[in-house]
Amino acid sequence: MAAKKIIAVVGATGAQGGGLVKAITKDPKKEFSVRAITRNKNSEKAQFLANKGVEIAEADVADKASLIRAFSGAYGAYCVTFFWDHFSVDKEMAHARNMAVAAKEAGLRHVIWSTLEDTRVWIPPEDNRMPTLQGKYKVPHFDGKGASDAYFIESGVPYTLLLTSFFWENFIYFGMAPQKGHDGELAITLPMGSKKLPGIAVDDIGRCALGIFKAGKRYQKKKIGIAGEHLGGQDMADVFAKVYGKPVKYNQVSPEVYRSFDFPGADDLGNMFQFKSEFEEVYCGARDPAIARKLNPELMDFETWVRTYKDKIPVE
Repeated sequence: MAAKKIIAVVGATGAQGGGLVKAITKDPKKEFSVRAITRNKNSEKAQFLANKGVEIAEADVADKASLIRAFSGAYGAYCVTFFWDHFSVDKEMAHARNMAVAAKEAGLRHVIWSTLEDTRVWIPPEDNRMPTLQGKYKVPHFDGKGASDAYFIESGVPYTLLLTSFFWENFIYFGMAPQKGHDGELAITLPMGSKKLPGIAVDDIGRCALGIFKAGKRYQKKKIGIAGEHLGGQDMADVFAKVYGKPVKYNQVSPEVYRSFDFPGADDLGNMFQFKSEFEEVYCGARDPAIARKLNPELMDFETWVRTYKDKIPVE
């Protein structure tokens, strides 16, 4: 019996990486095995995976040598960065470059790079439609990933550039759940106007990534985008109202107002939503739910996701 192909998963204890670990371990065809890469193999999350029989490899994206060791002997890798850990585009791009170089040096046969658009292609730094952040970026947590695509393309390693979408888990973990306003009514607040927002469940990102690995060369040297559904703010509010059985409003605010909110990264996210709104056709067009469903027949729509995680969403 042939040995299973190993997929090394960066950030295996995080959202995207964790979704792929789950997809591989639950795949009935058992075509692949997973090597969970984590900065701390003794962490509670890493030990949880180890106790389920998952291979654990300790490596740091800031340390190329540790990545080469963790990638060695694997068939492929899922590469992702962690902008919100440090808010530094320079660090994020250095980490992406380390992964691309390590993947080549370890002889990997397929790498998926979790990426986003470099928004400066559409809104250059000198464009005053939105503030320029960190001196040269419009949406820092997008731009660094998009600029890093070149590292994987130029590395010579077989790659797939995977454009992800708004994580619906942001309604659980990022403070975006319906909250009571001054009028006592529940509302979600987004600076999207009437524009659509591609969204997806993080577990579905993992299942789509597994579908890409299973497809062999079909998606290599290509950029593809995935989404579970394209919905406007009112559409999402209506789903929350339906599932929870109580009114939920859509509170439309301007990007300027959103940028002024008192939480780290509000300016980055305000610019992000403005980019998604002003370039709705480009952004939505790059993320086709039909492609995601082909890769992952279990793809959830938003209502299914809300019903599944209803008890975890901190609705006030």
